[in-house]
Amino acid sequence: MALFSLTEAELRTRTSLKWQVFDPDVLPLWVAEMDLHQHPAVVDAVTDAMHTGDTGYPWGTRYAEAYADMAEARWGWRPAPEQVRRSGDVMNAILALLVGNTAEGDHIVINPPVYPPFWQVIEGYRRHITQVPLTASGRLDLAALEAAFTGPDAPAAYLLCSPHNPNGTVHTADELAAVGRLCAEHGVLLVVDEIHAVLVDPGVPFTPVLTVPEAQHAVVAFSAGKGWNLAAFKAGLFIRGTQARTAFDNLPPLANQSTSQMGTIAHTAALRHAQGWVDEVMVEVAANKRLLGELLADRLPGVSWTPAPGTYLAWLDCSALGLDSPRNHFLTRARVALNDGTDFGADYGQFVRMNLATAPAIITEAVERMAASL
Repeated sequence: MALFSLTEAELRTRTSLKWQVFDPDVLPLWVAEMDLHQHPAVVDAVTDAMHTGDTGYPWGTRYAEAYADMAEARWGWRPAPEQVRRSGDVMNAILALLVGNTAEGDHIVINPPVYPPFWQVIEGYRRHITQVPLTASGRLDLAALEAAFTGPDAPAAYLLCSPHNPNGTVHTADELAAVGRLCAEHGVLLVVDEIHAVLVDPGVPFTPVLTVPEAQHAVVAFSAGKGWNLAAFKAGLFIRGTQARTAFDNLPPLANQSTSQMGTIAHTAALRHAQGWVDEVMVEVAANKRLLGELLADRLPGVSWTPAPGTYLAWLDCSALGLDSPRNHFLTRARVALNDGTDFGADYGQFVRMNLATAPAIITEAVERMAASL
């Protein structure tokens, strides 16, 4: 049976954010939750811990070891034990790195359109954002990055999303090497969010930044929470490059907000036992991407979309529809909830983000509603 086979009626029994924020007649294809059942090994690990009362404080390095084993098997790279430490989750790790290694008033580079918490974690802690947008083709603009690094507001850090959320770009080894060289040359801390690392289409290579020799001064934030749909179990990891020792030395006390015990158990089980499961997830996501392309061409030709191999998210350009707010229109007129492009950058109000980690029937229903609303 397909992983994405749960019906709308089954999904509406869930109490999580995705299925509870909007009215019952709204199809939610917004926040990055996946509409499937958990892998049995994860269910068993959590259930066993509850039955035995193994619900105290976390201890040990099993999550880090499971990550290292996965990295070696998937990408042919293995971090040393001293390169990995636990964090509360990805954004907790990023916050700790920025607070510990930059000062109030410093500039930090991001690449809009980009994951909304990137904006919040910078501006919310009295740092300034330097925007270096992706190119029209959705890739890193290396010339613009170099100009930003040498400009009057030279940044202290560069916060990179890899693969990129929301447009799904998978950065190449050459691009990451160029980024590494630029950051090293200009003394910029490179912080990379790799929470979507395993969420790439079948046959598409993903390059972890720490496999790139030029980027060994980078620090990565990772969590199994996205790839294995474990947002309910907060847990994450810092992984530093071989030349990034001081980034760990400067971490503030808040970095000691570690993984929870249940998060450690759930995430470790996922990394140990559900590698094939996440690969099957992406086989089905790739099929959903093909389905969406066909539906848009047939029902919504005014919506432009360039499929990309990373993530299970689609970044849709609705400019040709002539709507003041595509997100609001589709919510109120079609009863389909999508993410508003302005959350990813002020210039992206004509875009919406659609979550494709759901049943094909739900994607089809959503596009039919959107088309009928026009």
